[in-house]
Amino acid sequence: MLEIATMRAPILTHFQADAKNRTGGIRLRGWGNNSNNDGFNQSVTNAVRVAKWALILWISLIGLLSSVSVQGQSRQVPVTTQPETPVPGQQEVVAPPQGSISGTVVDSDGALIADVTITLAREGATSKKEARSDGDGHFVFADVAAGPFQLTFAAPGFATQEKSGILQPGENYVAPQIELAVARAMVDVEVTLPRELVAEDQVKIEEKQRVLGVFPNFYVTFDPKAVPLTTKLKFRLAWKTTVDPVSFGIIGVYAGLEQADDAFSGYGQGAQGYAKRYGAAYADFVAGTFIGSAILPSLLKQDPRYFYKGTGSTKSRFLYAVANAVICKGDNRRWQLNYSYILGDLAAGGISNLYYPAQNRNGATLTFENTLIAIGGGAVGNVIQEFFMRKLTSHASGQEPAKR
Repeated sequence: MLEIATMRAPILTHFQADAKNRTGGIRLRGWGNNSNNDGFNQSVTNAVRVAKWALILWISLIGLLSSVSVQGQSRQVPVTTQPETPVPGQQEVVAPPQGSISGTVVDSDGALIADVTITLAREGATSKKEARSDGDGHFVFADVAAGPFQLTFAAPGFATQEKSGILQPGENYVAPQIELAVARAMVDVEVTLPRELVAEDQVKIEEKQRVLGVFPNFYVTFDPKAVPLTTKLKFRLAWKTTVDPVSFGIIGVYAGLEQADDAFSGYGQGAQGYAKRYGAAYADFVAGTFIGSAILPSLLKQDPRYFYKGTGSTKSRFLYAVANAVICKGDNRRWQLNYSYILGDLAAGGISNLYYPAQNRNGATLTFENTLIAIGGGAVGNVIQEFFMRKLTSHASGQEPAKR
């Protein structure tokens, strides 16, 4: 409607000009210029004028009504704000007045303590306030909200103490005199056994390890962090192994198989031949054990035991077991080439040439061949130890890491 009222004047001006152009010189075809035609033309002209002014009046009326409507719409209506009506029974909430907490800190003799750290914690509050006692042992917390609270007193040389209370709205709470006790001297002492004693305890466990409860399994430790052996313990394990009754029995069976196969024929047959074979086999066993597991490990600072891995993938455990045929842990707990084992086999092979029959001695070539065979056999034995022997070995599960 606003748009119609604004365009009212241009519309009237355009209509008047158009009406004049259309009625000023109208001529009807076939009637000519006679008086009858003039009368008729005058009638038409009068009718057009009536219609023109009726249309003008109608447009003016519409414009007037539109103007009134726009003014009515644009008129500001004053907004009156009604005062809020209080809800019956509702009272204005007023925060309770805050108070204060103060007090004095003394020692067991009644002397005032300065620089005591006092921490104020209130129930339901996440933050804490902190204050220090002055030269007179006095402290104060101002602007404290009402409710339960807890005070914690801490000072160097004194035992920490706590006090609780309830602060009433607007109250100036004075805590009873706080007496701090002298802290007890606490000294943490970690007692550790000497490494020699720890190693001896571990060897005692290893000396009880037997496969199926019968066959010795002394040179395996199931503790990956086992303490290195002393020289005494290296010789002790070698002695324990060589004099074990089961070792005598195994050598007896081995010597019997050699005699049945007529190995080392220079020894002959019968009881005398068996005794020679038994003595040679036992000499090999003792020489190999003491040289490779006691003498050389003591001189070269190496550990003669197999350190059970027990963790990781099957491949990693297999490679670890095979590698341990030529490497070992030193007494410094670092991995190194197992000179003791390799040189021990060579030495034992060389010594055996002193008591084997002359016709069965093949010199250095056989000695080196036997050493390589021994290394291969050691690798196979380590694989068996890694994957099978623990479950079959008594006291193995009781092995625990030593405290150092």
